[in-house]
Amino acid sequence: MRIFKPDDVKDPIIKPLNEIDTGSLIDLLHEIPPWVKHPDYERIDWFNKALYDMWPYLDKAICGIIRSTAKPIFEEYIGQYQIKSIEFETLTLGSLPPTVYGMRVHESNEKELVFEPAIRWAGNPHITVVLKLLSFRITAQLVDVQIFAAPRIILRPLVPSFPCFANITATLIDKPHVDFGLKIQGGDVMAIPEFIRRQVASLYLWPQTLEIPILDGSLSGAIKKPVGILHVKVVRALKLLKMDIIGSSDPYVKIKLSGERLPSKKTTIKMRNLNPEWNENFKLTVKDPQSQVLQFDLYDWEQIGTHDFLGMQIVPLKVLAPLEKKELTLDLVKNTNPYDPQNKKGRGQLVVELTYNPFIEDNAKYSGPLDANVAGGNIGRRRKSSIDFSFLSSLEAAGLLSVTVQGAEGVGGKNHTNPNPYCLVSFGSETKITKRPSWNEEFQFVLEEASLKDKIHIEVKSKRRFGFRRYESLGYIEINFSDVVHNGRIRGKYNLINSKNGVLHIEIQWNST
Repeated sequence: MRIFKPDDVKDPIIKPLNEIDTGSLIDLLHEIPPWVKHPDYERIDWFNKALYDMWPYLDKAICGIIRSTAKPIFEEYIGQYQIKSIEFETLTLGSLPPTVYGMRVHESNEKELVFEPAIRWAGNPHITVVLKLLSFRITAQLVDVQIFAAPRIILRPLVPSFPCFANITATLIDKPHVDFGLKIQGGDVMAIPEFIRRQVASLYLWPQTLEIPILDGSLSGAIKKPVGILHVKVVRALKLLKMDIIGSSDPYVKIKLSGERLPSKKTTIKMRNLNPEWNENFKLTVKDPQSQVLQFDLYDWEQIGTHDFLGMQIVPLKVLAPLEKKELTLDLVKNTNPYDPQNKKGRGQLVVELTYNPFIEDNAKYSGPLDANVAGGNIGRRRKSSIDFSFLSSLEAAGLLSVTVQGAEGVGGKNHTNPNPYCLVSFGSETKITKRPSWNEEFQFVLEEASLKDKIHIEVKSKRRFGFRRYESLGYIEINFSDVVHNGRIRGKYNLINSKNGVLHIEIQWNST
């Protein structure tokens, strides 16, 4: 038997890494899993095994979401450009699941979980969309999908309701690699993948994000952050109903923003007056100016029994232009039902002035967020301010001061061996008290003219039901208001004064108008 060696077979070229050209080296490194190149990435082979077993069920679930999401989008085009219908003829992601080649988890001081999976998917989906245009039937088929991406996924905020996070935020930390084949009426189209890659990168490349709500805010306990302050001036009322026997009324006004659990604001009572003048000012924190509604309810005060209802009216905040004062004369009605015949009865009018002041997002005099580890009173700043802040000590500030008391550790008293601690937060003339056993409570101080020389006083106390010395101080801290205004935010641990080992965890944020 004779063996012939092919002439076209050559020995492979072997070079050390330092002799390989840059382009070839980059191509080679691109194929190496991240957990080999970066020590902070971890192998999660167990996750890929679980993903493989679950893929047939995930495929159906994901395709169901795609169908329901795409249906209203398709319906928007029906009737336009002579399009009669758009629908999926086939929709399956195939038998090959994505593979996670590494996972990196970031530590965060916030109530969130941050991780970065390195995902590769060389899939075999069978997705066909049918477009009926006039009498023509056009089919588009997606084949041979390849996606390499490294998204950053954030689960936040963490809440005490299953699944324990309220939203998913996804963003791309680098441009993704997207490649696929697209067949239209049997013909290949090759230019679209590059266009899709650019579009995905422009939409979701950091800092652009994709927000996916998981829990309703009322169920999750997730609280929207304030975005501004609404200044309300109740000026006067005209021609109110006569509710008393003597032919008069004792009116007052209750003011409330929708979506708030706080008690309503109240004006003073004007005795025996059908055309009262109040000229009283109120400030309310706004969290969603596009959806919140301001409600006014007028009542006739009674010394005994329930107060008689005089009328009401609502004002959607979206009608207010930021920073512009708007005077409104509101016709009072019984309720918001436009078909209720009793709303045709005259109940008088209410004159109000409204001004919405949104918070200043980017102010050059602030150095930005500050995450501090301040045990012992040592505040570590990430960034220094670019201006001299000393001259501000005599100025005044207007805005919203938010103080979150997260918790304490190591607190103990001399007289209370088993203390039942609670916290008092004082600023200016206001004092607020924690109510929940595990604190993590946020308090808001709406400030019109607060002096930067003031201090924020936070004290931990203990209370017993019976016996002598029912109350005992377990320690306190004081924080300069000027430091909070200067930095925008302070977050960290503070050693309690007059406490042996007590430490208080707090976060304080300032938003100016």
